[in-house]
Amino acid sequence: MAQEHGLKRVAIAGLGPIGIKVMQALDAGIPGLRLSAVAVGDPGKPRPELERLKRKPHIVPVAELHGEADIVIECAPASALASIVRPFVSRGKTALVLSAGALLENWGLVEEARDKGGQIAVPTGALIGLDAVTAAAEGVIRSVRMVTRKPIKGLLGAPYVIEKGIDLESLREPTKIFDGTARAGAKGFPANVNVAAALSLAGIGPDKTMLEVWADPGADRNMHRIEVDSDSASFSMQIANVPSENPKTGRITPLSVIAYLRKMHAPLRVGT
Repeated sequence: MAQEHGLKRVAIAGLGPIGIKVMQALDAGIPGLRLSAVAVGDPGKPRPELERLKRKPHIVPVAELHGEADIVIECAPASALASIVRPFVSRGKTALVLSAGALLENWGLVEEARDKGGQIAVPTGALIGLDAVTAAAEGVIRSVRMVTRKPIKGLLGAPYVIEKGIDLESLREPTKIFDGTARAGAKGFPANVNVAAALSLAGIGPDKTMLEVWADPGADRNMHRIEVDSDSASFSMQIANVPSENPKTGRITPLSVIAYLRKMHAPLRVGT
């Protein structure tokens, strides 16, 4: 059954800080939705957070999630994106994608969703002002630039940092370590700049959206500043996100997913 008692079934792929927070919100109750299944990297690992749920979801491999749910929330490493999303959109179902950077490298998923009647949704996440960018894109956007500043520990292990041999831990002052397109940034920092990928998809695309990445040894938050110039408005936005248990991810990211889920069946929906 696609639905049970009128409730759409939701699956979560990945139980890191984001997945756990979303899982708990679904268990507490979101109108019109029911948590039905989760997929985790190590099914044998003790999961006390699952034991505390009022209604325990099925724990299944990623390949079986599509049979358990109508909607999947991707909260996994970017490398797993296609294996999570394709089985849903190819069956006309919905996938909420947090690894927006990886979506740029797997654009065939969007084509498949179009062909099969599925949908890929990218929640606002740790970004601000996507509604304004989306609206401006209905006209002409002349330029979009995003400047990201992150604590050192939030950038450790990024492919670009390793490739360029950047010694982050030796930095004593804010240092710009990347300046290029959102597409190149998403490839070089797959766990760090999904916000830039989402911004590019809302606006003028990943090859025209420009990105700077700064490593800041004095920062304790993930900071993003966006500047947009268009024929309808020129605006700038800035947000400083408190990191979650995973320093690469802000605490606001799972809250954005929860807000999206609440909108799905809300009698009043605010925002584009």
